[in-house]
Amino acid sequence: MKKSKSKPIKKIKSLFGYYYKKLEDIDLQWKEQREFGSILILSLVEEVGEMARAYLAKHGKKPTNLAAQNDESYEQELGDILVAILRFARIKNINLHKRILYSINKIKRRVRKPNL
Repeated sequence: MKKSKSKPIKKIKSLFGYYYKKLEDIDLQWKEQREFGSILILSLVEEVGEMARAYLAKHGKKPTNLAAQNDESYEQELGDILVAILRFARIKNINLHKRILYSINKIKRRVRKPNL
């Protein structure tokens, strides 16, 4: 059996630590409050809705939605979603780098072995 040569994994410094530090000051007053996780989940849902609305206003079934077109673009809303995810992961001590790699590997397995 031939061993496949894999490329050496290049160590990439994660930006999550940088982002977490930036968010630390913003969330300082909220972090210890019991409801903060729920607030962040609701914020995430809101941001996903705003991104969907902005995307559909530009590319989808609601091109006449002028309010959505005048609001932030779906690209900007995507940034808001990522920040909401980062905030939630930070307060719940979730290693996002590890979680993202797990999800990528899960997708790879699905591609290799599609469910028929």
